[in-house]
Amino acid sequence: MKLVIGNKNYSSWSLRPWLLLRQAGIDFEEIPLRLFTKAFNEEIARYSPAGKVPALVDGDLTVWDSLSISEYVAERFPQLQLWPADAADRAVARSICAEMHSGFFNLRNQMPMNVTAVLPGLGWNVAVQQDIDRIATIWTDLRARHGAKGPFLFGTFTVADAFYAPVVSRFATYGVHLPEAAKAYADFILALPALQEWVAAAREERDFVPADEPYRLRPERPDAIIVTG
Repeated sequence: MKLVIGNKNYSSWSLRPWLLLRQAGIDFEEIPLRLFTKAFNEEIARYSPAGKVPALVDGDLTVWDSLSISEYVAERFPQLQLWPADAADRAVARSICAEMHSGFFNLRNQMPMNVTAVLPGLGWNVAVQQDIDRIATIWTDLRARHGAKGPFLFGTFTVADAFYAPVVSRFATYGVHLPEAAKAYADFILALPALQEWVAAAREERDFVPADEPYRLRPERPDAIIVTG
């Protein structure tokens, strides 16, 4: 099984299936591609008909899009119960994953994932706060319902936790203030060894994309590679 991903510093979509596989203990080969480079389109065409990351290659089968990949992995390894066992909980988990997959545009646009940056307050506006409040409500409600079963949204680790991990990273980057229960959940996810592995790898990347970081005039690392497409 191979997982094709983009830069760990920037690619929130790649983080979702990567964390799902790593946290679940599923063996896979990681194929990193450098986003925003001229070679990217040629390289991704070898793996994904959509021309985007992430893509999962399992034998002769290719699955693309983070939600489809997650569904496939959950079906491929049913013993891991990567969706909640209860039907009602499963429906809620799928609903909040779909909401993340297709919504929260203000948060996405104003606070893009940037693992290596520390930018408290940047990108905030009233519309972004509405997205933040909605996410905090989701986390708070689910932890209140399932806290006795474990520390994840539904007690045990599921696709839902993998889907909201990039938001946890964003909240850390931009210093977002959260209610107590939501903050406790975010802190727990951020401290997961699997997510810390991703963060450490992101810090080793050298690409700096000015178009994606207009708030920084230059990269902090002297050995950074400036990528302009």
